[in-house]
Amino acid sequence: MLDRHARHLIDPPLNRIGRDLARRGFTANGVTLIGLALGLLAAALIALGMPMLALAPLLASRIADGLDGAVARATQKTDFGGYLDIAADFLFYGAIPLAFVLHDPVANGAAGAFLLTAFYFNGTSFLGYAILAEKHGHKTDAQGQKSLYYSNGILEGTETIVFFVILCLLPQIFVPLAWIFGALCFATATLRIYAAKQIYTD
Repeated sequence: MLDRHARHLIDPPLNRIGRDLARRGFTANGVTLIGLALGLLAAALIALGMPMLALAPLLASRIADGLDGAVARATQKTDFGGYLDIAADFLFYGAIPLAFVLHDPVANGAAGAFLLTAFYFNGTSFLGYAILAEKHGHKTDAQGQKSLYYSNGILEGTETIVFFVILCLLPQIFVPLAWIFGALCFATATLRIYAAKQIYTD
């Protein structure tokens, strides 16, 4: 819901930094993997009970996630690069809730499992919609220039990052926040499926 608005603010500085990184020899795929490593470091710190320390690598990971596309635009965009980017994103999005579960499985287990199920359902609806859009030749740059069709929804990347930051700041309320965010993910996926039915029913 907020991604298209955030893009107007963050794309210009990201593109400038991306061009500079490209001149210095960085590759888009390399930046993607750096971002993934930072995200997994954040997850490890959360699992070890240090969510406040996890904030820095978590946010740096998401900056890298924006920079990989900027580097690609400054050099050469590839289908594999887009594929690697979305795979790394989904691994990151799953690792953070898992980290809270691993830190306290008794308290966080049920809510964390629900949240991961919601992420799985939402991610499937997102990728399935992208396949249908590609099949029908539909394009959008509402969320920036992407290698696949990014359908909008109640919850997108911006909301998820804010959610993760709040979890790191207030880990003691992981359980209610996970139930609420998971329910909103289910609503997002359901609405996306409904939209696909309206557009792609032959």
